[in-house]
Amino acid sequence: MSVLPELRYPTVTEQLIAARALIAQRPGVSTLREVGASRAGRPLHLLSVGRAHRAVLVVAGAHANEPTGSCTLLALARRVLEQRELRDGISWHFLLCADPDGASLHVTPAPRSLYDYHLGFFRPAGPEQPEWAPSVLPPDRLPPETRALTGVIDELRPYLQVTLHGTDLGGSWVQLTKDVPGLAEPFAKSAAELHIPVETGASDAAGWPASGPGVHVMPAPGIGPAYPSLPDDARHSTWFHAHRYGGMTAVVEVPMWASDLVDDPAPHPAPAAAIGRLAGRLQRDALEVTRVLDGALPRLAELDGPLLRAARWGLELVPGLASDLLHTPPADRTRAYVGSVDAFARRVPLRAAAMLLRVLRGTDDAAAKQLEELVSTWSDAFAERFRARWVPLEHQVEHQSRTVVAAALHARERAW
Repeated sequence: MSVLPELRYPTVTEQLIAARALIAQRPGVSTLREVGASRAGRPLHLLSVGRAHRAVLVVAGAHANEPTGSCTLLALARRVLEQRELRDGISWHFLLCADPDGASLHVTPAPRSLYDYHLGFFRPAGPEQPEWAPSVLPPDRLPPETRALTGVIDELRPYLQVTLHGTDLGGSWVQLTKDVPGLAEPFAKSAAELHIPVETGASDAAGWPASGPGVHVMPAPGIGPAYPSLPDDARHSTWFHAHRYGGMTAVVEVPMWASDLVDDPAPHPAPAAAIGRLAGRLQRDALEVTRVLDGALPRLAELDGPLLRAARWGLELVPGLASDLLHTPPADRTRAYVGSVDAFARRVPLRAAAMLLRVLRGTDDAAAKQLEELVSTWSDAFAERFRARWVPLEHQVEHQSRTVVAAALHARERAW
């Protein structure tokens, strides 16, 4: 059977079936085992290829709403099995899905539009995200998914951990916990060949030094974050766990829909004023969702599930984030950065509205109708403003795969 009969976003079960098919093809080279379980008891699986001491760990599914990584992981595993030179002195290990509970709640068949994408949207609250939990929770309260991931890192001691992330609309970029000299060139070449814009001013990496366009290196611990109010700090996430063994982490982001507005390095004529307007819109949009939530609260007393928790957590971030945008000098003065902040400020209330809509359907039809109108209007406005164009899934996967391989090979040279 084919490992991926058709290129689409697989479910966790389909991903596991594909991994087992790979094992059946090369049983002497690869293994599959359970390395933990989720809060709901779903198993976490690790696919390993090769037996070399030098290890690369690839993690998919840390964010349920970023499904491309599940395809990329399988494509990478197949590539490593087929290309023996990639196993020269390196063993590869693939954590199939870091958050299977989250994956069960985000519904991504083959979205035709941003509206379709948001109708099935789920992204957990920060404390429930496997990679981010250590930045907001004490060690004794970490979820089992986080403990499983750090346990794998402790066992493998990888010289490189790669975590596969993505964005709904924008461009591609890489975040590194240490610089990888030489990575910027193959990353940029791949993006250009596949017509994927490079997000040169990613708000996720605001203020970070860049070793090349779209390749951002996390700043030293003494440098404050661009958005002080946000509770999570990448330097306390699982991304830094590999550092205790001399390793590092690369976070490879790829868009589902592309926009050239995030790939414009030209100076913005008035970045502070533009960001101030975005902060005002963020506050207004969040207030609309909050009003619906407040009106529905009497009917939500028995519905405190992950969707509602995530929606409320996102809304609670807004006052501090808006204040950061209003009172902190822009970390970057380019049009690309302002575009990235624009996208970020649209996502927070839109995602909260989408998740709350899923909670209220069948419980409060009037409130659900209000939210459905907001999700539809905001999704369409987002796509129109950024001139969104779908990136073929095979291009998303190929670009992410190429970047992972380039990072592994260049980081190996540095490690040795």
